[in-house]
Amino acid sequence: MRLLRTPDDRFSDLPDFDYPALYADIDNPTDGIVRVAYTEAGPPDGPVVLLLHGEPSWSFLYRKMLPVLAGAGLRAIAPDLVGFGRSDKPAEIVDHTYARHVEWMRAFAFDALDLRGVTLVGQDWGGLIGLRLVAEHPDRFDRVVAANTGLPTGDLDMPAVWHEFREVVQNASVLDIGRLVGSGCRTGLSEEVRAAYDAPFPNEMYKAGPRAMPGLVPTRPDDPASDANRAAWGALSTMDIPFLCAFSDGDPITGGMAPILRRAIKGAAGLDHPTVAGAGHFLQEDAGEELGRIVADFVRG
Repeated sequence: MRLLRTPDDRFSDLPDFDYPALYADIDNPTDGIVRVAYTEAGPPDGPVVLLLHGEPSWSFLYRKMLPVLAGAGLRAIAPDLVGFGRSDKPAEIVDHTYARHVEWMRAFAFDALDLRGVTLVGQDWGGLIGLRLVAEHPDRFDRVVAANTGLPTGDLDMPAVWHEFREVVQNASVLDIGRLVGSGCRTGLSEEVRAAYDAPFPNEMYKAGPRAMPGLVPTRPDDPASDANRAAWGALSTMDIPFLCAFSDGDPITGGMAPILRRAIKGAAGLDHPTVAGAGHFLQEDAGEELGRIVADFVRG
């Protein structure tokens, strides 16, 4: 597997994101060594909050939440998915599979950092990957915050707007990452912020991850990831781990998943599930401070 690595100078002068870049090497007998980048804020002995981003963003998405969580005494850790941000980028679309992304984040969180007592915050693909980790390694997690995400099995169709998004991503001759993120926000993004979302991808060679991810979402019952996701649903539905849904009121892609999760997940029963008003798919951009306070209050009880 051929890996690309974005030059460091692409990440200079990022707006409101002056956290030092940290790295963990994931050694896999099949894939070789893959470098995963991450950002950390807060006391090293604080309760762990694992912030998983989605497609096509990176840990920069959590810059508004990191100081809120750190100020609440939490250890906030925001990795870049493989293929995104400062992490290594497999050069070919076929190098990206759902199973590989789950394994890369498992190895990062448990083998490299040995995280325990984790609160997962998963948005978009951060939930598709993170909820698998919770289901398959429940002893590592204390609670879950699902924010504009889900766990598709292919048994139900995705919304029409998602199919439109997938077609754009797969067919665009030049994939405009900053524009894609901006289209999922209710608030306008400055040129500096759009440039920060473009930073990990110097040219089209680096964009195999963003181009691959929509095609990895299970859309048929016999998708390669469908059985594992069905098993995850079965596990999550019986777990006592507290499970908070913190969805926005303006996400046409995942909005319909909130009531399903609240009904199906045992740990969601009896909780007061907030709705983040005035926010789109990327609610960390539109209302990051508010989501940060929701997560901090949930962890601190």
